[in-house]
Amino acid sequence: MTLDQEFAEPIDPAEVLAATHWGALEHAYGPADGVPEMLTGLTDMDEGVRSRALDDLHHVVHHQNTLYTATAPAALYVAGILGDARSLQSVEKDRHSFPGPMRAELLGWLDSVANEADDEAAAISRRFGFPPEDYPPFVEICRIRPQLFRATSAFLDDPDTHVREAAVSTCIPLLDDLRLLHHRVVLAPLLRNVLAASALWQYRERSIEALTTWGEDTTGLEVRQERYVFCDSEHKPSSWTDEPWGGYDTDPPF
Repeated sequence: MTLDQEFAEPIDPAEVLAATHWGALEHAYGPADGVPEMLTGLTDMDEGVRSRALDDLHHVVHHQNTLYTATAPAALYVAGILGDARSLQSVEKDRHSFPGPMRAELLGWLDSVANEADDEAAAISRRFGFPPEDYPPFVEICRIRPQLFRATSAFLDDPDTHVREAAVSTCIPLLDDLRLLHHRVVLAPLLRNVLAASALWQYRERSIEALTTWGEDTTGLEVRQERYVFCDSEHKPSSWTDEPWGGYDTDPPF
């Protein structure tokens, strides 16, 4: 699928690594000096190294769905390696993992990051008394949304079902950007034909929520698996929808 890519420059992941002053940035546990090593580990030939790097993305750079000053440049790097053939390698899975190769996992991480800078997240922040425009990590994610969309939308018709579904889902929060709103016309059919037809109830639920928000018709669409079935299950998959308050497990950090 070819989409208009105005406002967005292609991402050079090597340049992101070299041009970012990582020591001046922070993640959940302090200075982000070690983030470049973590990011390059995502394409390592050793599955264990890749898996640890992915785990660090979630639990260090985007700990508990929080945006840090290191999150935006990390997101640019991740978006920049989506087209790298090494992103098709496997990654260790557990009972909370979604299916698919590393590429699908990276898209899922970008989805979580973008979700914390969408319209709903902004509204929640204001409701708690934290104007999102006063929080630099939020502002920076908003600034790079066109670049993230350019990278993500390249996989909207990917032959791998898991990658394709993850790409469609990741585009949803990015299209809250005023510069990208017109792409909802193209994405709406994919929400119906890809996400709403997914074997994963989380994607089906997400498609209905997004289409409803966008003012689209959801006639005939339903979540055939109630999410709460997983509350006491050993097979409960993780999802952006598992977090309360639109992704915050505590009060927003800003």
